[in-house]
Amino acid sequence: MTVAVFLLSLCGAMAIGVPVAFSLVLCGLALMLYMGIFDSQIVALKLIEGADNYQLLALPFFLLAGELMNAGGLSRRIINFAISLVGHFPGGLGYVVILAALILASISGSAAADTAALASILIPMMRKANYDMPRSAGLIASGGIIAPVIPPSGGYIIFGVAANVSITQLFLAGIFPGILMGLSLVIAWAIVARHDKVATMPRATGVERVKAFRDGFFALVMPAIILGCIKFGWATPTEAAVFAAAYALFCGMVIYRELKPSQLYGVFLMAAKTTAVVMFLVAAALISAWLITQANIPAEMGTLLEGLKDNPTLLLVIMMALVVLVGTALDFAPTVLILTPILMPLVRAAGINEVYFGVLFIMNNAIGLITPPVGIVLNVVSGVARVSMGRVIRGVAPFFVAQTAVLFLLVLLPQWVIAPLQWLRGRSSFGEMIQAMFPLF
Repeated sequence: MTVAVFLLSLCGAMAIGVPVAFSLVLCGLALMLYMGIFDSQIVALKLIEGADNYQLLALPFFLLAGELMNAGGLSRRIINFAISLVGHFPGGLGYVVILAALILASISGSAAADTAALASILIPMMRKANYDMPRSAGLIASGGIIAPVIPPSGGYIIFGVAANVSITQLFLAGIFPGILMGLSLVIAWAIVARHDKVATMPRATGVERVKAFRDGFFALVMPAIILGCIKFGWATPTEAAVFAAAYALFCGMVIYRELKPSQLYGVFLMAAKTTAVVMFLVAAALISAWLITQANIPAEMGTLLEGLKDNPTLLLVIMMALVVLVGTALDFAPTVLILTPILMPLVRAAGINEVYFGVLFIMNNAIGLITPPVGIVLNVVSGVARVSMGRVIRGVAPFFVAQTAVLFLLVLLPQWVIAPLQWLRGRSSFGEMIQAMFPLF
């Protein structure tokens, strides 16, 4: 009955149009009334406690870094560098999307911001070259969702805080799966676009490539600086986020001189608005998370899935399928915040590596950003590309299938997440990592 009260109050509130954060608060109030422990002071204290976390400070600074990159010309230079490398191949602008998405993802961590940057620059070029617009928009949306998987990622920060899992380890573990998502898009694009008759770009000369690299150097080295500081313990994720924002501000205003003082208010305001929405979600979710624990819902779920604890792979498949289903109705952050306190006890009871699960969980939620009807990234690319939502959904289908296949491949091959993590942490050699990932060789 407790589970029914939880689901009915949460889903009912959202069904009548109540914003997700307020729906979480109402869900908490409903559980408190049902359990007979209503106390308004608990609600206030849990709201404050939910936002009062040092690790969450990384979130606004990474969001700000993404806004500053777009306004300061860093994103455009990254895309220009990608064009100089792979733009001349048949269907080359599609490969530019993927390469640029990987680089941008390793800096901003914001799927919506990366998608908007890619679409605003590349969609006009792809339209002019006679690319199929729904498919191109779908590829850009699929490239944009790599951002929550490759560090630095706001999703890892939210999950790490909610699940009490090391954010640094999540960052390091997400690198290889994020690259696999990019490779899956390369394969899918090569298959679906192989017969398209599109204008190809001239092959860049060595001099032009060097010039593009020099022009974008300060933007291109940003991921190495951020991840290097985290890997070698020179900075926490929060400190790295502050550095990323300051670095993007310096590059935009001093080096590239495209970011004007008059633009700063708008940039900071946009980052503040996004931060406020996410932070209120996190704060509201703690009320529900605390009451979920008090109501013993994880234990009830554990009883239902008791027979699967001895088969972690099957349990993971079921949990990933559940997240896919929930992701069609909820946005990224609410899904993470609602499901984390329910699923983590099951993960720990089954002996599943928490960091490994966190990477799969965030990847699954990222894919949810391109699943209708919510799919915020679909809305972003539809608006920027001026392509109807129905056509974008059809265009994104092959790339959705490719990235979902990667997700379930990693469910079957946990060593493909854990072995690179151990190598990056200095716990194994490169040869040992390869042996763990490919034991037959």
